[in-house]
Amino acid sequence: MTLAGVRAALRLLVDGITGAWLAARNRMLCSPAFQRWAEGSWLARPIARSRASALFDLSAGFVYSQVLYATARLGLLEILQAGPRSAAELALLLDLSRDATQRLLDASASLGLVQARGDAYWLGIHGCSFVGNPAVARLVEHNAMFYRDLADPVALLRGDVGDAEVHRFWTYTQGVAAPASARGVGAYTELMAASIPLLVEDILEAYPVAEHRRLLDVGGGEGAFLEAAANHAPELALMLFDLPGVATRASVRLDRAGLSPRVQVVPGDWRRDPLPEGADLVSLVRVLHDHDDAEALELLRAVRRILPTGGVLLIAEPMRGTSGGERMGDAYFGFYLLAMGQGRVRSPAEVTALLVQAGFGPGRLRSTRRPMISRLISARAI
Repeated sequence: MTLAGVRAALRLLVDGITGAWLAARNRMLCSPAFQRWAEGSWLARPIARSRASALFDLSAGFVYSQVLYATARLGLLEILQAGPRSAAELALLLDLSRDATQRLLDASASLGLVQARGDAYWLGIHGCSFVGNPAVARLVEHNAMFYRDLADPVALLRGDVGDAEVHRFWTYTQGVAAPASARGVGAYTELMAASIPLLVEDILEAYPVAEHRRLLDVGGGEGAFLEAAANHAPELALMLFDLPGVATRASVRLDRAGLSPRVQVVPGDWRRDPLPEGADLVSLVRVLHDHDDAEALELLRAVRRILPTGGVLLIAEPMRGTSGGERMGDAYFGFYLLAMGQGRVRSPAEVTALLVQAGFGPGRLRSTRRPMISRLISARAI
């Protein structure tokens, strides 16, 4: 038997053993008799209670997110950032009844957003994280739109949701109907710029952009990544390519930052217009996952056409199968892109497969500080 045959036989054996074990495990865990035993056993009781709590969190997660949304809308955490307050003081500041204020405080405390000490309420651990990261606040507010699209998730899965709000929000998903004016793209470009700071830090920490001569950011939005890259690498020349309305907003932002002499902003749509040439480094920051496979492959090929051999492409976005970030990559973004009407979250292996088809070498997955927010793959043009 060949080595390949031995490996195939071993895979079949392992798959068979794993399948038999999973079947036996599931029969046991699904058994009401076993569940009653586990709840009464001093040895298994902590595990049973932990699993029951996790299951409840799955069913009640929407309520938790709405509690967070309420604190964001009312400004509760920003009030407590200035110092502790009593429930009576907070009721006046929030314009809520005492009973409603107490309900919100109790719920927020259970989620770690606030912390009670005596008669006063302080910021909790998660509350500190919230006020320390303005991007989170913007996303929490934006999620209200997403949650309305998820009112009937089965209808969304079956394609029975006619015109999802998330789809209307991201106007570039509407093809030729996408607005060309800066005002028409303002809402989504502002959200992108507000939510990108942590991602930008991770990219610039994980990849030495200063080793390159010119960076082209495709789908660069208002220029938040280019602005950070310019400060990180003072000798780096910069280009940005995005839809006309977005490019207009980028020009204003980059000019305000004093970067006009270093930046060339090129308006266009990569589906119809060639990408600008001259860069030896191209970035796709939260762009590739916005497109289905066929369109993503065409985008990668468009990038390859303007990169010299040896030039580098950076792909930064959440990815499937990220250890510790499975819920964000697989659950949140999986359904978010479904509501958006296009795109999908891919694993690093799936991204690499597209890169190879487009004329790049195998991608290198680089370590980032916050992989649940974004992974980073670099690939050389061959």
